[in-house]
Amino acid sequence: MPTPTSSASDSPAKSAAGGGVQSLERAFDLLERMADAGGEVGLSELSAHSGLPLPTIHRLMRTLVVCGYVRQQPNRRYALGPRLIRLGESASRLLGTWARPYLARLVEETGETANMALLDGDEVVYVAQVPSKHSMRMFTEVGRRVLPHSTGVGKALLAGAADDEVRALLARTGMPAATEKTITTPDAFLAALKDVRGAGYAVDDNEQEIGVRCLAVSVPDAPTAAAISISGPAGRVTEAATERIVPVLQQVAAELSEALAGVGPAV
Repeated sequence: MPTPTSSASDSPAKSAAGGGVQSLERAFDLLERMADAGGEVGLSELSAHSGLPLPTIHRLMRTLVVCGYVRQQPNRRYALGPRLIRLGESASRLLGTWARPYLARLVEETGETANMALLDGDEVVYVAQVPSKHSMRMFTEVGRRVLPHSTGVGKALLAGAADDEVRALLARTGMPAATEKTITTPDAFLAALKDVRGAGYAVDDNEQEIGVRCLAVSVPDAPTAAAISISGPAGRVTEAATERIVPVLQQVAAELSEALAGVGPAV
C-alpha cells in the first residue's frame, strides 16, 4: 500500500510557527491525543478534540498506519501501533542517562540512594538510579515496576491527577499491602495526595519496605510524568533530615526539568 500523498494543507511547504513542519506537528499531536485517550480512538473523537477536519485526520492516520505507528482495529477505530514500543523503550533509556548526573548530585548532597521513575500505564517503572555509598541497599532497581499506591514516587506522580482518574487507576490495580503501613483504601490514598500537593513532596514511610523511608518530588513540565526520589534507612531519613533534603530534591527536579526541555538542539 503506497504512502498517501499529502494535500496542500498538510504539505511540508506549509510550515508551522517556529519553522516546524505542520503535517509532522499535527501527526504527533494526534498520537499524543490517542495516548491521552487510552491508546484507542475513533476519527470523530480525534476531530472533535483536535479541531482538524476529518479528511485531514484520515490522511494523517493512513500515513501513520502505513508506517506502523498506528493500527486500525476491526471495529474501525485506531490504536497506537507496536513500532512505538521501540521508540518508547529507547527514549526511556536515554531519559535515565540524561538524569544520572542529577541523581549523582542528589547522592552527593544527601548521602542516600537517588532514583528516577516514570508512570507507565498504571505502574511506576524505575528508569535510573545512583546508589548511596552506604552498604545498605534499597529494594529499588532500574527496570523494576511497582504499583504507585505504595511508593513515594507513585504519590508524586499521581498528585497532579484528578481524583476520579486516581480512583479508576486504583480500581484497575487494586491496593495490595506491601507492609502493614501500606495505604490500602482509595480515600486514604487521595488524602495522602492532598498532603503531597500541600507540602510539595511525597513520603513513603515504611510503606513499600519496612525500615525504609523515601522522599519524592515530581519533575515539573517533564515530557512524560516523571519523579525523582531519595531512599534510605528510616533511621537516617528522619523528619529533621527531611527538612534538609526536600529543598535539594526540589532544586534538582527544577534543574532536570530545564535540561529535559533543552534536549535536542535545533538543527
